[in-house]
Amino acid sequence: MNSLQKNTRFVKDTAYSLGFEFCGISKAVKLDEDARRLEQWLHRKRHGQMTYMERHFDLRVDPSLLVPGAKSVITFLKNYFPSEKQKTGIPKISKYAYGNDYHEIIRGEVNQLLERLREEIGEINGRGFVDSAPVLERSWAQRSGLGWVGKNGNLINKQNGSFFFIATLITDLELEYDDAYAKDYCGSCTKCIDACPTQAILPNKEIDGSRCISYFTIELKELLIPDTMKGKFDNWVFGCDVCQDVCPWNRFSKPHKEDAFTPITEILNLSTIDWEQMTETGFRNIFKHSPLKRTKYSGLQRNIRFIKND
Repeated sequence: MNSLQKNTRFVKDTAYSLGFEFCGISKAVKLDEDARRLEQWLHRKRHGQMTYMERHFDLRVDPSLLVPGAKSVITFLKNYFPSEKQKTGIPKISKYAYGNDYHEIIRGEVNQLLERLREEIGEINGRGFVDSAPVLERSWAQRSGLGWVGKNGNLINKQNGSFFFIATLITDLELEYDDAYAKDYCGSCTKCIDACPTQAILPNKEIDGSRCISYFTIELKELLIPDTMKGKFDNWVFGCDVCQDVCPWNRFSKPHKEDAFTPITEILNLSTIDWEQMTETGFRNIFKHSPLKRTKYSGLQRNIRFIKND
């Protein structure tokens, strides 16, 4: 086994030992085709008020601007599909937010991997990213064979569906590349398009982010949700899983084994009245490690009022 093979094996073995279910490696190149698609998407204003999508455009499509001399983009998938379900009839929370904030958990694991690489191989330059930096994670995942981007915009893995967090590590370490651009297996299926409550999934495999329930319940910072959305939220107050729940590939989803993603009890049980009666102090105490803190107490109360008057 040569050093290239040995280092590649070490990367993947370490990733699996840290709890990642899948690991793929791509050559660090400029994503010209993705750049064109992103530019068109932004031009059509599909991002709504998510102005951060407009910033750092060049960084999103050229890994060498994030890590000088970048040679490899390593992509990791971490399962978050829960075995538990929320009570019927209560305000709905997206499954990814049931437990502790995945940013904190996965960022620590990616940094651990980078440190182990340095201990094993020597001084290398690298940066880890978890859904909070200008990186096109799904594009890199597809390039390394981990799945394809479905009509609902999610990465779909043929073995385990789409309930995964995606993380990337860009490094100047040369590795063996998974030259296996994933095939699209959505076929003629339109279940996600048909089921989307707000028609945010367009037939041309484009997502209108400005119409997505997740956008309104998490990203929108205004005090009021537009009246045009009344009657369409189906009780969702943080995110939305409709397009994933109806996806046939998610029949292969298996419950995660990450203790940190164990559901917060309140998320599984709180009624609309319980949420209304919660104080800001209570919210901060209960959800201090939760993704729900992103929308803040005021944002969640706005969402609760919206579905109550829906």
